Amino acid sequence: MSDKPKKPQKLKARLPRGLEDRGPAAIAATREMVEKIRAVYERYGFEPVETPAFEYTDALGKFLPDQDRPNEGVFSFQDDDEQWISLRYDLTAPLARYVAENFDALPKPYRSYRAGYVFRNEKPGPGRFRQFMQFDADTVGSGSPAADAEMCMMAADTMEALGIARGDYAVKVNNRKVLDGVMEAIGLGGDENFGRRLTVLRAIDKLDRLGERGVRELLGAGRKDESGDFTKGAGLDEAQIKKIETFVNARALVAPPLLAYAGDKDVAQRLAGDADRKESEYDIARRIADMLRETFADSKLAIDGLDELVEIARLVDASGYHSQIMVDPSVVRGLEYYTGPVFEAQLLAAIPNEKGQPVVFGSVGGGGRYDGLVSRFRGEPVPATGFSIGVSRLQAALTMLGKLDTRPAFGPVVVTVFDRDRVADYQKMVSTLRGHGIRAELYLGNPKNMGNQLKYADRRNAPCVIIQGSDEKARGEVQIKDLIEGAKAAAAIASNQEWRESRPAQVSAKEDELVAAVREVLARHDVSWG
Repeated sequence: MSDKPKKPQKLKARLPRGLEDRGPAAIAATREMVEKIRAVYERYGFEPVETPAFEYTDALGKFLPDQDRPNEGVFSFQDDDEQWISLRYDLTAPLARYVAENFDALPKPYRSYRAGYVFRNEKPGPGRFRQFMQFDADTVGSGSPAADAEMCMMAADTMEALGIARGDYAVKVNNRKVLDGVMEAIGLGGDENFGRRLTVLRAIDKLDRLGERGVRELLGAGRKDESGDFTKGAGLDEAQIKKIETFVNARALVAPPLLAYAGDKDVAQRLAGDADRKESEYDIARRIADMLRETFADSKLAIDGLDELVEIARLVDASGYHSQIMVDPSVVRGLEYYTGPVFEAQLLAAIPNEKGQPVVFGSVGGGGRYDGLVSRFRGEPVPATGFSIGVSRLQAALTMLGKLDTRPAFGPVVVTVFDRDRVADYQKMVSTLRGHGIRAELYLGNPKNMGNQLKYADRRNAPCVIIQGSDEKARGEVQIKDLIEGAKAAAAIASNQEWRESRPAQVSAKEDELVAAVREVLARHDVSWG
């Protein structure tokens, strides 16, 4: 007896970890966000450019903060010509390659923006994806602090264009030169201390989450978290830790209590509404710089960085940004290519998630000066600065805040098939509607059951359906069923008999008045398609 043939194994449909599928409502919300960001960027004079998702691996460089993985956080493969190619991990490194390759043809300074997905080969977790969208703007070819100040002002304008009230966000500014000068001052300069410097920077970056005690532990021997896991620290001694703390806490040490820290929403709102505050951000920046000059007087790099911070504060104050932008030495950006001022846009308020639990989103955008990135290709200094909005992360926050419309978008008007021999007539109706700018589709399933056609239209969130049987055809009419009004009426109808007798929200119209009748239904419910 022969063996029965094995049934073919069904392939299991599964989504890889750290990725997500997105439906029409989420896509529409992203489009709405991107258009608002684009409007701000273009108002600042930036123009669009697009680079591919793939780049040669050596062009991207090794700048990610995640050094614990063998591939350093990048998805890579070897092409058939044995060249290594990687998916971009941000939009800045590809821009540097583009500018270097087209350097002579581009105006300098070159101001551009671009939006797109980036990819990180990192361990996924809650709110941590391997693919996410960013929207960047960069100025290449200017070393002026005015270019950095403009990035901060544009970040503030973008937050408010997206509906985030002044006082609910802050754009915080630091300088990598000061950070590097601090590292030199505590004996962590040079390539041989790269790993320890990275540990220090990561520790400072966790200040908002772990507090001063947690950061102090990570700067020292290490820290054991609530689960019992131990994270090895940077191994600094007490004198080194105190210098780091002086630097990180500089704003709190020199600013009046109201201005010292905008991490508290109530404080930030009072700060935003106080037109007569006695100290400007420029005044505070000067006091921070004066205090830190005493501590790090031996580091020219740190002094230069402090001078740049003071100049940025002067420029944003002069432009009327009195409370949205602040100098904060605790800000650390993870990417290794930053060489000067760094910026971070932070949401200050705790936002309730879908379970009502408060979530602090913190950073939703950032950037900084990267004077060495284009220079890698050119062999000459090419200053550059930029800012990036984390679209995916900010969209999650705006959704929780109710700032984005996440309701399902209206689907098309559905023309039903009452008589399968008259498909050409129904298709003509669809073409007529489309020709007048109305989204419409012909039902393409099995037309045997009209109930199934109406269920389909409901699931498509169609505002109305068009029905024409033989009787309507003989009279030169169509039936227009208003599904939105019908759903409201159905809730008030008690029996099937009453439904049949009332036929709620269903009207007749002459065939040549189809477009006008449909437009009347759409206008009644304010239906529009972006």
